[in-house]
Amino acid sequence: MSHTIRNLREVEDVAPKFGFDAMQEARFPRQELGARDTGLALHSIKPGVRGVPHRHQHAEEVYVVLRGHGHVKLDDELVEIGPYDAIRVAPTVARAFAAGDEGLEILVFGPHHERDGEMLESEGFWS
Repeated sequence: MSHTIRNLREVEDVAPKFGFDAMQEARFPRQELGARDTGLALHSIKPGVRGVPHRHQHAEEVYVVLRGHGHVKLDDELVEIGPYDAIRVAPTVARAFAAGDEGLEILVFGPHHERDGEMLESEGFWS
C-alpha cells in the first residue's frame, strides 16, 4: 500500500504496560502506519511531571512541542520549551522532559532502530 492514515489518539497508549501511566501517555504508531524505517511517537506528559531520561546508540530524534510548556534536559543543559519548538537531539545525548502546570504534548520523529533506546536513572539526572 502506498499510504496509511491513522489518528494518533486511537493508537494504543503503551505507558501502562511499562509502569509509566502515572506520568504520561505514550503512543507509538509505527506498526499501525506500516512504517519500516521511520519512528514516530506521541507523548502526553502530565502536569508537573518530570520524565525518565533516555538516549539512543544510533537514532537522531526531533521533538516538536504541540501544546503546553515545560523544560527539556539535554545532558547537563536545561532549556525552557513551548508550543511549536522543535528540538533535534543527537543519539548519545541523554534527554528527558518536564511538564509545566498544563502538561506537555510532544510529537517525536526519527529513524527506527530496533532496541536502540536505553533508559537511564532519573535520580541525579534532574539535580
